[in-house]
Amino acid sequence: MFDPTAFDNMKVVLEGAIYDRDLRGELVITDRNDVMNMAKMSRSFDIVFQLPDKMVSGIMKLESKLHNLTAELLSSSATNQLAGCYVELKFIIKTSSEVDYQKVKHILLGIWGETRKIELSSISYPLEANKTKSTVLTVDFDRLVTEDQMDDLVEMTEFMMTSLEQLSRL
Repeated sequence: MFDPTAFDNMKVVLEGAIYDRDLRGELVITDRNDVMNMAKMSRSFDIVFQLPDKMVSGIMKLESKLHNLTAELLSSSATNQLAGCYVELKFIIKTSSEVDYQKVKHILLGIWGETRKIELSSISYPLEANKTKSTVLTVDFDRLVTEDQMDDLVEMTEFMMTSLEQLSRL
C-alpha cells in the first residue's frame, strides 16, 4: 500500500462530490480523464458534466506538477507551500447564435468573485451544416489549492451548478 498524495486525496473528494450529484440526478457526467504524464511526472484529472437536458457543460480539472509532488514527498518548511494542486474550471456553451460575452463575464464574476481571471474563447465550425459555435469560458484561480482547502472543492461544485444554471438561461 502507498501513502496517497495530496493530488490523490483531492481527486477522490472532487470525484465523490460530482458523482453524488450525478446519482441524485442533479447533473450528468459526460466524460472523465485521469492522466499520468510519465515524461513530465505530472498528474491531471478532469471531469465533464452538464445539467440534465442542457447544452452547457462544466469541466473541473485538478493538476499536480513535478514540483508539487517533490515538495510533498521531500517535505521541508521551504517547500511546503508548493504541495498541492492547481484547479481550473471551464464552461462550454454550444449554440448556433452569438453569445453576449460581457453578460457571460458578468455572470461568472458575480458567482466566482471579482478577483478571478476569466478567459473567453470562441470556436466556430464553418464547414459544418448546423454552424454550431462553442464558447469556452475558463475560470482560473491562479494559485495552488492544498489539502487544507479540500472542503472548498466540494463547495466549488455548488458554484459550478449555479454557473451552469445561469449560463443555460442565456
